[in-house]
Amino acid sequence: MSNTLLMAVDLGTSFIKVGVYNEAGEFITEAIESVKDYRPGPGIFIQKGEELYESVVACMKKTVQKLGDRSGDVAAVAFTGQMAGFMGVDKDWNDITTWSCSLDSRYMPYANRQMETLKDHFLRVGGTNFPQMAPKYEWFKTEFPDEAKKISKYLMISGYVIGRLGELDIEDAVMDRTYSAWTGLCDVNADDWSDKTCDAIGLDKKFLPRVVTSNTVCGKLSASAAKITGLKQGIALVSGAGDKAAGCLGSAAVEPGDGVFEASSYGQISCCVPEYRADSEYGRFDAMASPVPGEFYTVHFAAGSGITIDWYVNTFVRKEGEDLGAVFRDLDSKIADLTPGCNGLMSIGLLSGSSMPSDGILRGMWMGFDWSHGTEHFYRALLESFTYDLALAIQSKDRIYPEYKGTPVRIIGGGAKNPVWSQMSADVAARPYFTINRSDCAMWGAAVLAGNGIGLFGDLKETVKKHITKEKEYTPNMEMHETYKKYVKLYSDYLVELRDFYGRIQELASKA
Repeated sequence: MSNTLLMAVDLGTSFIKVGVYNEAGEFITEAIESVKDYRPGPGIFIQKGEELYESVVACMKKTVQKLGDRSGDVAAVAFTGQMAGFMGVDKDWNDITTWSCSLDSRYMPYANRQMETLKDHFLRVGGTNFPQMAPKYEWFKTEFPDEAKKISKYLMISGYVIGRLGELDIEDAVMDRTYSAWTGLCDVNADDWSDKTCDAIGLDKKFLPRVVTSNTVCGKLSASAAKITGLKQGIALVSGAGDKAAGCLGSAAVEPGDGVFEASSYGQISCCVPEYRADSEYGRFDAMASPVPGEFYTVHFAAGSGITIDWYVNTFVRKEGEDLGAVFRDLDSKIADLTPGCNGLMSIGLLSGSSMPSDGILRGMWMGFDWSHGTEHFYRALLESFTYDLALAIQSKDRIYPEYKGTPVRIIGGGAKNPVWSQMSADVAARPYFTINRSDCAMWGAAVLAGNGIGLFGDLKETVKKHITKEKEYTPNMEMHETYKKYVKLYSDYLVELRDFYGRIQELASKA
């Protein structure tokens, strides 16, 4: 066994995280650095490219200092992180637009207008219900025309960081395939930009980076970046994959039918498939290109589910100075004895609307509560609502990919620690759910791509399978499933029947 180390850089919304692994898959060390953001008005959420880059190199430097003498063993760096957004840079990699992630909603009027004419194309060809880069391009070009003239390339955040660390020529800018769907600009089956989409919004493809596989060596660490970080000059910069895709890879969900439930800030249900087939009837899932070339994941987000749960607990349950972990443990113990349906209390937890299908009108609601309901009932109702939302996506996946119906689902993310939610998920979906031995799936997935990119690891699938073992399994209770089926149907009906009600509320609020 050699001493080779691999570095993974996670470009998160709030934090940059850098982790190091050896080729045996063992975690060595990590560091975290916060990221600045600016929220000068409603719907505005921006991060400056230079400040993001400074956070990245500072975090890499911290990690190198922890490694000490072993820092010279780092042979490659790969990237993961935010998967939806937009950034325009000039020929010298200067940030023109700032990094505008999915939380920056100024582009929404342009997204709504594009969806009126391109909705079916976005889904069938682009693989998405919720395009980001396409409408953000039109928004910036229209509202900031002088600044837009300075832009040489439109990028994802990982491509920007790779370009800066490697001091690449702007024409060597890249985007790995896992980001393709949420740009709205790609033909996901071709792993390339769509001529039709680009022509429809007036975007010349010369402004777009080269689409590459997730194990591509995109450049080498420059002398100046090496000096700042303490790493060796010339080590490989590997494209990596978006955090959701890297998490699927790191959890070894790499064979057709392998499912993943990521219980995190944006709760996600995914299934590995060999080809993309659109859910044209309901639009309940998008196509996420896999880090394994040629494969995909059907993926559905319950938008902001984990953020909503944290908001509820911090706003209505947690007392000042109380440990957050202890509060969650207490709630989880209380909801274990509650029956499905929370004694007549139901919830819609889509506080920021629905992403799949795209519907910004929907919001949150609890209904049916009376004096018998306590904080634990409202908490469980939220968990049930997100489980129902994911179940509807599973139903669509089963209908379109019947050959993978009923396949087991691995659980990753913070919610994997919650046995009640895990059992609930198995019961609602009528399939086994199980936890695994890793909690660092996205970072480990990026590290595997770094190793594969430099030839240290062979076949991607076989590499990740060797490092994952099943731990606790949750077998579905079919009696519970029959009960939950009625609530899933009711939840589905409410999303349609209450939409006008939500719209009327928002119309009144806008006039207040």
